[in-house]
Amino acid sequence: MEPKKIKDGVFWAGAVDWDRRLFDSLIPLPDGTSYNAYIVKGSQKTALIDTVDPSKSPVLLDELKGVEKIDYVISQHSEQDHSGTLPEVLKRYPDARLLTSPKGREFLGDLLGIAGDKITAVSDGETLDLGGKTLEFLHTPWVHWPETISTYLKEDRILFSCDLFGSHLASASLYVDDYEKVCEASKRYYAEVMMPFRATIKKHMERFGKFPIEIIAPSHGPLHKDPECIMKSHAEWISEKLSNKVILPYATMHGSTEAMVDFLTESLVKNGVGVEKFNLAVTDLGKLAMSLVDAPTIVFGSPTVLIGAHPAVIHAAFMVNALRPKLKFASIIGSYGWGGKMAEQVASTMSGLKAEMLENVLVKGRPKEADFAAIERLALAITARHRENNIS
Repeated sequence: MEPKKIKDGVFWAGAVDWDRRLFDSLIPLPDGTSYNAYIVKGSQKTALIDTVDPSKSPVLLDELKGVEKIDYVISQHSEQDHSGTLPEVLKRYPDARLLTSPKGREFLGDLLGIAGDKITAVSDGETLDLGGKTLEFLHTPWVHWPETISTYLKEDRILFSCDLFGSHLASASLYVDDYEKVCEASKRYYAEVMMPFRATIKKHMERFGKFPIEIIAPSHGPLHKDPECIMKSHAEWISEKLSNKVILPYATMHGSTEAMVDFLTESLVKNGVGVEKFNLAVTDLGKLAMSLVDAPTIVFGSPTVLIGAHPAVIHAAFMVNALRPKLKFASIIGSYGWGGKMAEQVASTMSGLKAEMLENVLVKGRPKEADFAAIERLALAITARHRENNIS
């Protein structure tokens, strides 16, 4: 393969991973992904921005065959899907200087064993002149690791944004050619990776707004020739905007919890509140994460397994707690046979959420008339909370 030209002296030199279906043994990748590295050639010096996942090292090294000399290798992020091929690149180009953030210098030593004397830490706002190509380094910590940086190419108005604005999406196209598809993949990526850091992202985006940007070149997925579209989407996701809906992840064993979930769904819809249901036995958790981006309320439904919650519900509650969405209200409904601590387990697992806990509805055996009345009261309480908070 040969590098793909972006502009004169600027090339994409990454790898498309069509078959990868799981990231970090955790995140589903229904559409594969890509690992984007970039070459910037000035009249005097050449820089390589990031590398690729170790599994795709041969692809990047093949693309670099025609690059006689690399003077600088810029590591924007130490996670191995970006940095994993650094040792091989540095072996091929032993005179190259590795540039990263101060925290990145520490991480690359810990994760890859790269000696500190091979690494130069760059300051926020520091520039590097390659000869007609000027790179400015922008520290963007907690997007989504503490050492992350972005790089701005002044003459060509390209923002190499690292993970921000990226998408796990394998594509033969260098640029976005189906905005709706890319935006959905980017929303999934934001929900699964970036959502806990939305306050930090807001500050970084305000800073990016001061730069004239013609192309956003992220570390995953296609490049954005229309930066306004993807930046506008992210601005909405990180905003305080909420939709009038309830997220209902649940598991059911013998139908009791499902009957409660179905009745709550009908009651909420009757009162003008939207519902997104997720049967955790078959749900793509990425879809659940995406639904949380603008959700004000979540209600978990679980049967009792022995004395605790269903493992799928605990898994989902753990994920929700880790992602820290904008949720304002939460509740737990479900059934039990002889007792247990199902509700306490679920509540404890999502204890990091800044959400008001509404009344739980717990039923022994199958729900009866009084139980359905309690679910109706929960639906009315949710509806009232939404109205009181102008969620419409």
